[in-house]
Parts: sequence; structure tokens; C-alpha cells
Amino acid sequence: MTELNINTPLTEDTVRKLSAGDMVKISGIVYTARDAAHKRLCTLIDEGKELPLDLRGQVIYFVGPTPPPPGRPAGSAGPTTSCRMDAYSPILIRRAGLMGMIGKGERSQEVIDAMTEGPCVYFAAAGGAGALLGKCVTASKLVCYEDLGAEAVRKFTVKDFPAVVAIDCHGGNLYKR
Repeated sequence: MTELNINTPLTEDTVRKLSAGDMVKISGIVYTARDAAHKRLCTLIDEGKELPLDLRGQVIYFVGPTPPPPGRPAGSAGPTTSCRMDAYSPILIRRAGLMGMIGKGERSQEVIDAMTEGPCVYFAAAGGAGALLGKCVTASKLVCYEDLGAEAVRKFTVKDFPAVVAIDCHGGNLYKR
């Protein structure tokens, strides 16, 4: 098990070097999106329309952050259950170039297959630690789908966001160990 500092956007080389069980601290841009936003993004892809953001090399964090307290860019920002995005993740990996996802819980075999083709990596964040994870957010900006409230797509700037590589692009799976 290795402890690494990584920056976003991710490169193919970085993703290929990560192994299930590696502890990471992520710094850079991370986009937030949950299932409603994923559905809208995939509909645009299916219709051949341009996405409101370029996902090539990017990381999506499956989170619906709480409103920020005074002086902070985000409130509690704990991960949501990732399997809710399983119908959409393969499309975003294969057709939009997504290289990383952050959430909690296992992923379907279809998602894992897309990750090995991608390449793409799945990071797990600690559930129940939303208040602490929110402190890693140094900036937040609405990108699209404001009508979704907490589930709107946001551009988070994060510093030393702690996570573990749960599933790597080689099929290594911490949940199966």
C-alpha cells in the first residue's frame, strides 16, 4: 500500500500507476454530480450535444454538499452511494473521457469493465466524515443544473482530499480482497 499526492486533471500515466489500496490525497479540480446530473449529462451525450463541461481527465465526486457556513466555500461534503451512478458511469468514461470517480460502496461489473478500458480509477472517501471532507474544499463554483439544488454540478477546488483507491484500472478491487 502506497500513500500518494495526486493532482487533477488526471493523466493516463497517473491512473495506470494507481493500485487498489493506495491511499491518496487529491488536490485540484473535482466536479460534483449525483444521479440526476449524471442522467442529464448522458442524455446530452446520447443526443450528440455538447456537454456544459469538459470531462476529459476529470474526476467526479458523487456528493450533494450542504450549504456552506459563513466564510467557507462548502458545507458538509460526504460521499453518496456510488451504485446509483452505475447506469451512467460507463457512458461518461467511454464517451466523455472521465478518468476518476469518488464515492462510497462497490461498483457494478459494467463500470469496472469501462474503467479498465478507460482508463479510469474509483476512489472511496470515508462515509460519515462529510464535515471533515468539506474542509478540504477551498473553492466552489456552480457549473450547471442549478435547479437540482445540492445535486447541481459544481466545480470544487480541493486540497489534500483524502481517499483510497478502491478499484483501479487494472481490475484490482479493494472490496473483493
